[in-house]
Amino acid sequence: MNFLFLNSARRGWGGNEKWTKMAAEALGNRHAVMLAYRDPAIGDRINVEKVRLPFRWEFDPVTISSLVRLVRQKKIDILIPTKRKDYVIAGLVCQLTGAANILRLGIDRPLKNSWIQRLIFGPLTDGVIVNADKIRQTLAQSSWFDTGKVRVIYNGIDRERLELDSGNPYEKPFPFTIGAAGALIPRKGFDFLIRAFARFTSGNQSATNSGLVIAGEGPELESLEQLAADLGVSDRIRFTGHLSNPYPMMRACDLFVSASQSEGLANVLLESMALHCVPISTLSGGADELIEDSRNGFLVQYGDEEQLAGIFDKLYSNRDQLEALAANAQRTIMERFSIERMRTDLLEFCSETLDRKQSA
Repeated sequence: MNFLFLNSARRGWGGNEKWTKMAAEALGNRHAVMLAYRDPAIGDRINVEKVRLPFRWEFDPVTISSLVRLVRQKKIDILIPTKRKDYVIAGLVCQLTGAANILRLGIDRPLKNSWIQRLIFGPLTDGVIVNADKIRQTLAQSSWFDTGKVRVIYNGIDRERLELDSGNPYEKPFPFTIGAAGALIPRKGFDFLIRAFARFTSGNQSATNSGLVIAGEGPELESLEQLAADLGVSDRIRFTGHLSNPYPMMRACDLFVSASQSEGLANVLLESMALHCVPISTLSGGADELIEDSRNGFLVQYGDEEQLAGIFDKLYSNRDQLEALAANAQRTIMERFSIERMRTDLLEFCSETLDRKQSA
């Protein structure tokens, strides 16, 4: 099969872009894979054949006509878009060329009963990849949506590459380090995390060697820095900004937290677990499909600062439990979330979807 991934992001590197790189490069080992992209900073980081296009809007004639020519010239079988704009463009291109449109949805969010959503997830879509069963369940709540199009394919971790990328020297900033990473936007819950950390430090006067490291950039940086100052923990929080290679920092952490209001299955949790961190996540998206509470990590209610602070306190005081949890977390990734399994599942679903479309 020949694949074409679409990514219309104008700037920034997030979960969609990370998944696109991982999936495209994994499939590219055995199949012809291309990427159509907008932002050079994204295209330059994905190692497959690629073409840059304007992606100005959902019905952009320049992008659509260029993609139609490309699909026909390269005999593309499967288009895999990752953003809403891409969903529409890919669907129209597939209507014109006969290729299959398999969109990727990585966040747990109900579908709106609008004409554009019905168009995208109805006639324009041949298949939907989600990275958590919770997303599939949410989609099923829309009575007009055909859940037969959906396949849950968990993100995979390339352990060899992760080990290589995490090997650079990194000075651990605090003897007990709590880590987090992501876009500094309200949905990611960094304000909740900072408040819980401040509650932990105020309640445990002996935890003077603990600290919080937050990697990422975004519009909430100043307000988060002000929140840390207001709570008196500025000297114990490091905002690193964007890290082109965050893995040495992640390896240095004892705990890694996903405090989001909504997610699919956060890739940063998978990576942190593979790097021997104890994961802590809000009950968003498919977190409970990854974390078995108190065995390989912890699950918390979003906004429950006391609960999260209590977990920090318990693990700070019990390093034996910390080590056992980290070992279980790493084992979970090795057994269930390999890049090889992800590649196999992707190929199987794409082949089934293409056969179904061609025989219809």
